[in-house]
Amino acid sequence: MSATPRIGILGAGGRMGRILIQAVEQAGFKLAAAVERPESSLLGADAGELAGIGRLDVKIVGSLEEVVKDCDVVIDFTAPVATVNHLKICREHGVAIVIGTTGMNDEQKAYLDASATETPVVYAANYSVGVNVSIKLLELASKVFGDTVDIEVIEAHHRHKVDAPSGTALMMGEAIAETLGRDLKQDAVYHREGYTGPRERQSIGFQTIRGGDIVGEHTVMFIGEGERVEITHKATNRMNFAAGAVRAAAWVVGREARKYDMKDVLGFNDIQV
Repeated sequence: MSATPRIGILGAGGRMGRILIQAVEQAGFKLAAAVERPESSLLGADAGELAGIGRLDVKIVGSLEEVVKDCDVVIDFTAPVATVNHLKICREHGVAIVIGTTGMNDEQKAYLDASATETPVVYAANYSVGVNVSIKLLELASKVFGDTVDIEVIEAHHRHKVDAPSGTALMMGEAIAETLGRDLKQDAVYHREGYTGPRERQSIGFQTIRGGDIVGEHTVMFIGEGERVEITHKATNRMNFAAGAVRAAAWVVGREARKYDMKDVLGFNDIQV
């Protein structure tokens, strides 16, 4: 890891982008670039002033290509189409990228995988350390309970979130399914209405709540006869996501080209459950 990695923030003018700028400064790293859409009215503004932390002498620009050479790593919490374009630029210049974009389709994920053969990529639906600890606990619970319980995932987010279920809920479901030797694409149930018949044991249910300003809440229920275990994570602000992403950005600088996740960043892959 570089002692002072030069970090670029994509989508810098948005709510998450501004928090990421704050997180870079709080971690003591260098904000090397801040990028917004080319049509944004924020172009030319100082990134630090925009984020409410004082002048940093880093201007908002309208293209990653303008500043990619100044970065060791960039952080992308934008949108799937924009993320694919950013991946293209990063792989061409050999710059590492940390991606928190959710809602990517199979084709876009395939492009991400291909890009990771040429430049280091960290990809996670959630960069919160607490969420990733929760996922490790879910793997343990799944391993112990096996096929003896019904499993339901409930998630809640603010009214402006555009994808459902959340990427974090799907990440939790995938961790459970993999531990149980199941295929989430076959076993996930996203909708129940009318006469559904008895619940099938192998199904993994998802329930989505959208409203107000909920930052993010996830609960997984392991429901047996006479008892229920619930593993819950609640986020009260977005700084925990941003701090985790900045931690991942600092960690991935100088790594070999491949796809990483927060298990790699946190060293969880060395912990057996």
